Amino acid sequence: MQIIAMLTMLIDHIGVIFYPEESFLRILGRLSFPLYAFALVRGYYHTSNMPRYLLRLAILAAVSQLPYQWALLDDGVNVVAALLVCLLALLSLDRFKHPAAVLGTIAGAALLLELLQFDYGYYGLALVLIYRYTRGEWQLLLHLLLNVAVAVEKGWAIQMFSLLSTATLLYTPQLYRSLDKVRVPRLLWLSFYPAHLIALGLVREIMLAAG
Repeated sequence: MQIIAMLTMLIDHIGVIFYPEESFLRILGRLSFPLYAFALVRGYYHTSNMPRYLLRLAILAAVSQLPYQWALLDDGVNVVAALLVCLLALLSLDRFKHPAAVLGTIAGAALLLELLQFDYGYYGLALVLIYRYTRGEWQLLLHLLLNVAVAVEKGWAIQMFSLLSTATLLYTPQLYRSLDKVRVPRLLWLSFYPAHLIALGLVREIMLAAG
């Protein structure tokens, strides 16, 4: 899963930076975020040290912010920071069970993600909650409804292709289990997001300087 997540994110950002008119690259890139959201939920379940997990995400989000803005020419907040907000929301939801607290946590996190222009906004939070609290075909159905909502509200029709990730997670988990036998070094997994943005940004600047 890590390999596919990294490769599809790389393809997506190549499309954003070098081939913005090429929809095929962006379509392949739609597979990436659901895999990262699912990995976050899996990490939430299985981490043995939550404070260290939070700290690792916070450091990675901080390190990635300038490369994100520079390489993608985006004034918003990077996706790692968005996943950090989602993780904090999960912790709050499991700690405070009162309906008012649950609704307040979800609404507050969604509002924060939208107002500060975090990558994916409330969409990212909603997808993380779907993976955390639903199973089986409910995940696919709710992901579909979420994609319909953002297609109408944000014009993100291309996000429909992200359903392929949820479908493969649901119906062909053996694909990811077989790929996960190839162990991605932790340093590569953690550093890939800012490192690939820096590399792509440098390539763009070199190409611009060369005329």
